[in-house]
Amino acid sequence: MEEGRLKGQVLKEGRRRKDGEKRHKRRGEQKAMDYRILYMDEDQDRMYVGCKDHVLSMDINNITQGTLKIQWPASSSKIEECQMAGKDPTHGCGNFLRVTQPYNRTHLFICGSGAYSPVCAYVNRGRRPEEKVFHIASRAESGKGRCSFSPRVNTVSIMLNQELFSGMYIDFMGTDAAIFRSLTSKNAVRTDQHNSKWLSEPVFIDAHLIPDGSDPNDSKLYFFFRERLTDNSGNTKHIHTMVARVCPNDTGGQRSLVNKWTTFLKARMVCSVLEEDGTETHFDELESVFLLDTDGPKGLLIFGVFTSTSSVFKGSAVCVYSMADILMVFNGPFAHREGQNFQWVAFQGRIPYPRPGTCPGGAFTPHIRSTKEFPDDVVTFMRNHPVMFNPIYPMGRRPLVVRTHADYKYTSIAVDQVTAADGLYQVLFLGTDKGTVQKVVMLPTNRSVSLDLILEELEVFKNNAAITNLRISSKKQQLYVSSEYGVSQVLLHRCHAYGSACADCCLARDPYCAWDGVSCSRFYPTGKRRSRRQDIMFGNPLTQCRGFNLKAYRNAVEMSQYGVKNNTTFLECLPKSPLASVRWLIQKDNDRRKEVKQSERVVNTEHGLLIRTVQLSDQGLYHCLATENGFKRTLAKIHLRVLSEALVSALSEKRPTAWGWPPGTHPKALASGFSPAETLAVQQYCKERKQVQSVQGSARGDLAKLKPLLEHGKSRNRRNHLPKE
Repeated sequence: MEEGRLKGQVLKEGRRRKDGEKRHKRRGEQKAMDYRILYMDEDQDRMYVGCKDHVLSMDINNITQGTLKIQWPASSSKIEECQMAGKDPTHGCGNFLRVTQPYNRTHLFICGSGAYSPVCAYVNRGRRPEEKVFHIASRAESGKGRCSFSPRVNTVSIMLNQELFSGMYIDFMGTDAAIFRSLTSKNAVRTDQHNSKWLSEPVFIDAHLIPDGSDPNDSKLYFFFRERLTDNSGNTKHIHTMVARVCPNDTGGQRSLVNKWTTFLKARMVCSVLEEDGTETHFDELESVFLLDTDGPKGLLIFGVFTSTSSVFKGSAVCVYSMADILMVFNGPFAHREGQNFQWVAFQGRIPYPRPGTCPGGAFTPHIRSTKEFPDDVVTFMRNHPVMFNPIYPMGRRPLVVRTHADYKYTSIAVDQVTAADGLYQVLFLGTDKGTVQKVVMLPTNRSVSLDLILEELEVFKNNAAITNLRISSKKQQLYVSSEYGVSQVLLHRCHAYGSACADCCLARDPYCAWDGVSCSRFYPTGKRRSRRQDIMFGNPLTQCRGFNLKAYRNAVEMSQYGVKNNTTFLECLPKSPLASVRWLIQKDNDRRKEVKQSERVVNTEHGLLIRTVQLSDQGLYHCLATENGFKRTLAKIHLRVLSEALVSALSEKRPTAWGWPPGTHPKALASGFSPAETLAVQQYCKERKQVQSVQGSARGDLAKLKPLLEHGKSRNRRNHLPKE
């Protein structure tokens, strides 16, 4: 288990920085093994992770303990064939696990790339986790049509009634993409082969079974993917994000589309920003999908992470779609090409009955038992019109979160709906390609859009490995993160990191946390404590923390700092939130405080005040003031004293100095050569050094007892500096 730290510097786009050290559980290797979280079973407290040549069964309470492992490498003959074909021996010619699905109560069905020869097997995991059963329980069988040949090509899968539905590439060359049903007592069914109207170089992202009404026969399988589409001239290729759906009980047509889906439909998902001039800037490349079931009028929400890698700009966005809007598009007009340029238009002709895309045996077709009973005109229409005309727009017709020109991009998403004192809030956990996870809360505004506030950014993997999966457990209050190098487990909330002050807890605006009268702790909606203070919407400590000694920690303890004339010095001041505005004031000889003027010599940085070529006129008491949401505080009070170069040289030189003083000269004799101001500075410096040394000297004898007290003091000071009582 390794330690993780929250990033120690203020990050861009308003990220709240936490200085305190945090621990999270991590399991992994030094070399890239391509870990993927494939299936999580909260009923049995197990999480199944696939990587190169292994499948792992982890305890979701603590992933570093009780892990069961199956080693399942590709055969030596397949590895040799893979290398002979010119594939990468390290990242290609291995058995990379890509499918782990529950087959029944005691067995899993797993598939791997098998060194470019997909292979599948059954795994016995036992009835209860206490049994510690985890082993392969069958002979290996072909994984063709169930798992992609290349580990670099995504495979998505879902198991329904012991039937496997997969989105993958079915051939060695990676040219035949399909949505395929296998492992079935019925006939195998797939998408129409080499038909770009159906699939055009897709990259599969995720698959989910989503109900459509009260009849279970109307439920449909939705596949989310992005694909390359050619323009009308057949040359330029554009990337579009699509969602396709099929009926699980589809068995293909009787005379046309035999062993092909007869209910396959797809629609484009748009995630774009509308500019002032009316043009749209698109984020076209879907990276990750998360489904959130809410009690609101929109019901099920689909969150998607999108990126753009155009030549104009690079960025990431999060768009959220309501299932009601998606169903409206699939119940809308079909796309049809007509005219000399084959332009896409809405189909205006007669639509056959039952409506194409309807499942057999559902609420609208109770008398049709199988898709083989569909009329020929329905099947023919489906083959030629698989695309819906209207695109699916996000709620509010704009992204929820936008990041452009950043040094990272989002790769994955998980969402939690949290009950706070003033309402429900959606908290987004966003993985990046730099090995970090951002925790973002969405704040409603008076307008139709929401404001996103980054609460923190956690550096999960120190080698900047891109996050490949995020899985969330609201039941366990844990987030599980995977990358090429390992899997990590992180708490959804770390309230104690905000400190013990009411104002700090309120300014954090974390819906998981509230001030309980003593410290910042986990917020429980059912609690009845009168002293709880929480304000997510406004984060205003002036109204929430009135009467809780606000003035006591508005001031900071005065510190002394020495600078050397004509040298550079730095006055450190670290605001706990980059949302705070910082300014510096200086007070000289009991005069009024005046704002420090910025120049090429005096620079205000995000970590403090940098003074180049320090002069005697820079001496004084510096105040670092921070203002956030109207709440003001003094973060640092630093008394800067400037020493001459001659004084510092004399104090530090052990050899005879340029003045000819011998090394053993008494300090009093040295002092006679300095000005009165420099003499006072030396006396103050020596006094402070003596106090520090006396504390250090007394600590040596009983350091074991003192260290826990020091560490306890640190933990209380993470967000602000409290004066000692």
